[in-house]
Parts: sequence; structure tokens; C-alpha cells
Amino acid sequence: QVQLVESGGGSVQTGGSLRLSCVASGDMYGIDYMAWFRQAPEKERVEVSVYWIGGDSLYTAASVEGRFFFSLDRTKKALYLAMTQLKPEDTAIYYCAASKQDPQYGMDYWGNGTLVTVSS
Repeated sequence: QVQLVESGGGSVQTGGSLRLSCVASGDMYGIDYMAWFRQAPEKERVEVSVYWIGGDSLYTAASVEGRFFFSLDRTKKALYLAMTQLKPEDTAIYYCAASKQDPQYGMDYWGNGTLVTVSS
């Protein structure tokens, strides 16, 4: 079992920045994908950035490309999302997630989320 805990959310004004963190614990054996998702009010959860560990390949959603930057610290088993140039439409609960298989088949583990609120 894997546990994921997010932190770093908060309230900022348009144009501001935040850095989210996610710490993983438990048995990470077989985990090959780490990702950030978000769910805006009354919207479905969507991918923000997905990292394929085995292929050292990163996908970033077009809506945040150039503004959000993903990173992974393998020694600390920590996942980060540096968010800049924040917009009101970035307001959402942000979740970290992990999986053994391609994320198109669903993530195996989820954190409880951290809230990001961007005001205008």
C-alpha cells in the first residue's frame, strides 16, 4: 500500500505562485507513474502533469504548460508542482497520484488533496 500526502496549497492573487509538495510512503515497488491532478469546483478531475518514471518522460496539460513545473525527488519520495502565473481558473483541489500502469487505465493511489484558490 502507498500513502500520498499533499501540502502547500493556499490562497493567492492572480499572477502569484505556489509550490505544492506530495510525500509518498509505504511500499513503492512497481510504481512507474507519478502525477498531479486537479478538480475545479463542479468539474471533473483532470490531469495536470504526469511523469513516467521508467521512460523519464513528462506530460503537461496545455492549460498549464509554461506556467506549472513538475519535479520528483526519488530519494525523498517526494513530488512537487511549482505553479507560477496563477489564474482564477487554476482554482481547484490538487491531488497527487501514483500508479503501476499507464494512467489511462486509472491511478492506483491518491492523496486527499490540497486546495489552491486564486482570486482576481
